[in-house]
Amino acid sequence: MQINVLLFAGVADAVGKRNLRLNLPEKATVQTLIDRLATEYPVAADLIRHSVIALNQDYAEENQFIRPGDEVALIPPVSGGEEKQPTPLLFITEEPLSADHLICEVSNPSAGAVLTFAGIVREYTYGQRTVALEYEAYAPMALRKMEEIVGEIRQHWPEVRVAMGHRTGKLAIGEISLLIAVASPHRDEAFEAGRYAIERLKEIVPIWKKEIWEDGSQWKGPQTGPWDPRRKKNSAPPLETDT
Repeated sequence: MQINVLLFAGVADAVGKRNLRLNLPEKATVQTLIDRLATEYPVAADLIRHSVIALNQDYAEENQFIRPGDEVALIPPVSGGEEKQPTPLLFITEEPLSADHLICEVSNPSAGAVLTFAGIVREYTYGQRTVALEYEAYAPMALRKMEEIVGEIRQHWPEVRVAMGHRTGKLAIGEISLLIAVASPHRDEAFEAGRYAIERLKEIVPIWKKEIWEDGSQWKGPQTGPWDPRRKKNSAPPLETDT
């Protein structure tokens, strides 16, 4: 069945829409709808899960069925309720990256630790000298996948804030190609979430690099993507360090 969902206030801002058309199975419940919305809009997932559903202008229980023709609205917490997490800074750019910029973006009064990771263009890889690297991205999809990563991180570490930026174009040796900043109340969560962000970015974000050598070049993309038989669909990668 097809339903229309009305969005308001912070949820509408986070999703970028005030009206959604969704197809749901027959006898879908309120909880089914909340799970569906949180999955499709990971950046707003925390706020969605702290919201309630109204059916026909009355608050609904989680196990209540949604019927065709119901007026459905997602009601976010009212003033004084759960605080909305800020929209994370995620971007693809040809301009130089600034660690200070990302640190300022994630810093907050609750953060006792801020971790930054910088990917640097190195000169030698397995003994072969690199002259430069050239990065290319499918930017719209890359940003959507970055949003997914942030949503996953918030599910694992709700108090963590993340910002990510990736360069495209031709970069010289020593330049920063990738920056990730993570802020959390404690350092353990910052290290874990930062490692998670890096591994997931390499896995699902469509960004490629051309290694340019003195005698040739080669395009490379470390993404394994959803087609990798080593992964179950929509599952998160392991966090263990490779040995």
